[in-house]
Amino acid sequence: MMKKSINAWSVDKSICFEDMFCRVKTAGFDGIELNIDSEDNSAHSLALSSSKKQLDEIKILSEKYNLPVVSISTSLFGSNMGSAQQHERKTAQSLIIKQLEYAEKLGATGILIVPGGLSENVSLQKARENSLKTISDIKTEIEDIGIFVGVENVWNRFFMSPYDMCRFIDELDSVYIGAYFDVGNVVEFSDPENWIEILGGRIGKVHVKDFKRRNGVYSGGEWVDLLSGSVNWTKVVSALKIAGFTGYLTAEVEKTNPLQTQNEFCTMVASELENIICMEDEI
Repeated sequence: MMKKSINAWSVDKSICFEDMFCRVKTAGFDGIELNIDSEDNSAHSLALSSSKKQLDEIKILSEKYNLPVVSISTSLFGSNMGSAQQHERKTAQSLIIKQLEYAEKLGATGILIVPGGLSENVSLQKARENSLKTISDIKTEIEDIGIFVGVENVWNRFFMSPYDMCRFIDELDSVYIGAYFDVGNVVEFSDPENWIEILGGRIGKVHVKDFKRRNGVYSGGEWVDLLSGSVNWTKVVSALKIAGFTGYLTAEVEKTNPLQTQNEFCTMVASELENIICMEDEI
């Protein structure tokens, strides 16, 4: 049975770690995803400089509220992984290792990384080669730590089809490297259930959000609340079930209703996720 998780970016930046853990647990979530951000990005962000003491305190909160840290994401990759500049690729490698270290200390089972680097000065082919090398060069360290590394599909023109994503993962050839599939990020131009069918057992982690197309694919649209967009959640859940996925669905969503309190928002998202997960029983 899949479980409910939420990314810490979905929680107001002013809320401290303990308050966040309490609110998220009370709302009905089974887990939470934390993020490494720039210094002082929010009251509940990790940073590259986070101390062992701070990590220990977060681990204690996770146990106190029975709310596992399920994964470690980050906003810091940018185009570094596929950059033409070696020092920028080294920065990406250091970030991956830091994520893995934090995941190990907090008991998380995976991390999220973002291949990319395509720009006016870096072709897609070169960005792909550089991204593969960036990860391959630290594959031994990844496998020694033994925590899942999930490459995510984002709006950076890198993974334009599930076949691109499959080939990238397969070339890395490691049981610890797979797909962190974001359901909402493909809706503007594709159907997520088709990606899930093709990625199959490569999927180790899942982000969920919803996108409302204006009029079919490539028509533009907007981010909306879960169950309010163009995602066919019944098909998504069915595809995940066939793929053998039984992990956390991590909501990466934003509060857009100014009249809604943070607690009301978290409760709403947990309820939406519960409705999505319950579709599994109907299939």
